[in-house]
Amino acid sequence: MRVSLMQLVVDDAEAPHDRWNRVVKLVEAERATGTDLIVLPELWVAGGFDYKSWSDHAASIADSEPIAALEKVRTHEGAGPETWLHFGSYVERAADGTLYNTSVFRGPGGVRAEYRKIHRFGFSEGEATLMGAGEELVTVPSPWGTLGLATCYDLRFPELFRALLDRGMEQLVISSAWPAKRIEHWRGLLKARAIEDQVFVFATNCVGTNGGVPLGGRSAVIDPWGNVVAEAGTGEEVLRVDVDPALVAQTRSALPVLTDRRLR
Repeated sequence: MRVSLMQLVVDDAEAPHDRWNRVVKLVEAERATGTDLIVLPELWVAGGFDYKSWSDHAASIADSEPIAALEKVRTHEGAGPETWLHFGSYVERAADGTLYNTSVFRGPGGVRAEYRKIHRFGFSEGEATLMGAGEELVTVPSPWGTLGLATCYDLRFPELFRALLDRGMEQLVISSAWPAKRIEHWRGLLKARAIEDQVFVFATNCVGTNGGVPLGGRSAVIDPWGNVVAEAGTGEEVLRVDVDPALVAQTRSALPVLTDRRLR
């Protein structure tokens, strides 16, 4: 299984429209490499910290121009088999007007998933006051096992990942706009989630400065033993990694700690 984590510059100096047109071309080029799964970061169009612009960029998933453009690239017949694509997350405007931080996932054979971020960051501002909270866990069946979806601040709440584990999660896919000043928390929590749930972690972050907040990068692939298979730096890059999904079952067999769980 080859995974491509697209660590994108999300910077105040670049207009969101220019950014999504640029990223569509990057995804098209990455698909041409024959990768199996592409993962984009959180709120990469509007920006995770540019709160004032969220309403301007909000749309239903069906009406989102960036999503439509990426779906066209993902399914283009002349580029080989359809790609499994985590589109990152977007400011979704629901039918009742509520805004959500919503991740979008699409795969061959009509595989569709949308995850509204459950844990909203910001305390007294940002997501905590401007967006609604998601209520549903989301997993995605794939040829490599069951993928669990989570977004950024979710990473701090281990009970979410235990619940995904109980729904069959074998790989965890995380999109993020994690700030640079807390990047060591990001790195430590990614390893913790891999170790405690014995899963692969595929985590994509942003770089650049958005809403005046420097973003930390360090997108990473962590294996079920907690080993860092690969980690990005602090600039825009594509982190391409080949992994063996069978390592999940091998790890759980060699160290069957999950069978000793008592509190559920």
